[in-house]
Amino acid sequence: MSVSSDYSRLTAQLVSLVQALRGLASEAAPAGVAGLEDREWFALLVKKLVPQAQLPPRLVVAIVGGTNIGKSVIFNHLAGENASAVTPLAAGTKHPICLVPPGGEDAETLGRLFGSFVLCPWRRPEDPLTETAEHRLYWRVGARMPPRLLLLDAPDVDSDVPVNWERANAIRQAADVLIAVLTQQKYNDAAVKRFFRHAAQADKPILVIFNQCELQADRVYWPEWLKTFRRQIGATPELVYVAPHDRRAADELRLPFYNVGTEGNGQPDRPTDLRDELAALHFDAIKVRTFRGSLRTLADPQRGIPAYLEEIRAAAGSFSAAATVLSAHELARIDWPALPAGILVEEIRAWWDAARQPWSRRIHGFYRGLGRAVLWPIRRTWAEIAGPAADPLVLFHQQERTAVLTAVKNLFDELERLEQVGNETLRPRLQRLLRGHARAELLARVQAAHQNLPAVDEDYRRFLGSELDAWRSANPRAVRFLESLDHLAALARPAITVGLFFTGLHLAGDLAGQITAHAAGQTAAHLATEAAITGGVTGGGEALVSTTSEGVRHAAGRLFYRLQTQYAKRRAAWLAAWLENELLGDLLADLRHGASLPESAAFVEVERLLEVLPTQDHVDP
Repeated sequence: MSVSSDYSRLTAQLVSLVQALRGLASEAAPAGVAGLEDREWFALLVKKLVPQAQLPPRLVVAIVGGTNIGKSVIFNHLAGENASAVTPLAAGTKHPICLVPPGGEDAETLGRLFGSFVLCPWRRPEDPLTETAEHRLYWRVGARMPPRLLLLDAPDVDSDVPVNWERANAIRQAADVLIAVLTQQKYNDAAVKRFFRHAAQADKPILVIFNQCELQADRVYWPEWLKTFRRQIGATPELVYVAPHDRRAADELRLPFYNVGTEGNGQPDRPTDLRDELAALHFDAIKVRTFRGSLRTLADPQRGIPAYLEEIRAAAGSFSAAATVLSAHELARIDWPALPAGILVEEIRAWWDAARQPWSRRIHGFYRGLGRAVLWPIRRTWAEIAGPAADPLVLFHQQERTAVLTAVKNLFDELERLEQVGNETLRPRLQRLLRGHARAELLARVQAAHQNLPAVDEDYRRFLGSELDAWRSANPRAVRFLESLDHLAALARPAITVGLFFTGLHLAGDLAGQITAHAAGQTAAHLATEAAITGGVTGGGEALVSTTSEGVRHAAGRLFYRLQTQYAKRRAAWLAAWLENELLGDLLADLRHGASLPESAAFVEVERLLEVLPTQDHVDP
């Protein structure tokens, strides 16, 4: 595979990765996940990888080392001119200096290569000595610089000034090749080793020059210096040179450099042209390698994009847990009272009555009213003996109010718990919900809403009708039997009607069953089993009877139970929806958004692009 095809593919992947990451960061910010700008791997991505991948391969070579070790001498030899003044002031250099080849002074290109710096034209030797918090890079054209090669003279990396450390990091990110200038005094310097250790972790090619050596006296020592340096930085330099301590040769740009091999054991008997060897480096291969090292940093599980994705997953997990606790499903998990059987029976009777023949409906309606009149003295006598009976509907509303109070208490208890354990993003939202008299105000509002809620609304009636219609369709024989009883009862009933329908719940007392059977007479006794009455004799004096089929009896009982259960679920769902709309709407929207981050398109795209990045050496240089 050619380098150009690798470059084209990699460029597209990196641009897409930046777009996906920015989109993901925007979505993750409300969940409390820190942004991208302060993450080192993101700076590497947007300030080096993307800008450089969009350009033809250019090699940035940085000369790096400690104080007063002759970096400027090396810089001038590689530049082919006295580009950097060799004076004691060099130790005070604050900003890097860059030589670019003729034709390479395009501002946009330089801006992509050195995105962490403010680019300034280099006009005077003292320019790089300027004291400023601004990270500047001074540049000019080097007349003898090889094409596509840019040379950096870096400030000392062993400075104890924090701003210099930041600039050193920026130089390390911008450079493709690092030339470590070492001396007997500086090869084991902690700051220098730390700088090159980070470079080795990023797989940056490193060249070593031992400067200011005594070729004969130090010959046995520099292999040991090199061994120590290699062990401390965890990498093997690509090339190793030694240069003698020769002030005049250095000033006249004729200092010899000797290649002594990667182990440092070569003989310094034939000098080499360091500038020519640097110009002969395989730019494309080094560039691809440099990208791989940076891409490995992006893919590092502990300090790269995977760690960022894990932060998002952790935040999403906490938001998901909170959203689940506060969801309508959980809020509906309360002990809601069942609709009184008598009210449900009235609704069922209305459904059955609508399906009767007109003549049957008139007869049953007449006798229903008559039945109420007949039973009125009985109910009055019973009330005098046992006392006035509580209105089932009033009792039901009281039970519902208790359920509402319990639900609101549970909700606020959970909100207070989440406020204590929630993250910095969630906590302020919860504090706003819990402020002042929020609980009392909410109770007053929800009780008012419940007061205006009908016992049976049209939505439940539609559900009830659909369930009963489905039962009618599934039990045609039973329905025909009940209809025949209904017609016969309309002809046979004397003073009290026999209402025909079903239940498997034998909730009526023996007294009510006996009253019904006696009042209906023998005709009714032959037409139905002993009344299986829901709630006893109904308000109209009708008994609900089942067919003689035990299977139908059980099926009808299950249906009646399901109708009551669904009613309770719907009422609980009403309360949950009301609480969500009136109190939790914005909070739940935020929680659900945060919980869904790992399933978002941006998150999935970042994961996909991360998997296909060429972090291993399978790209052919």
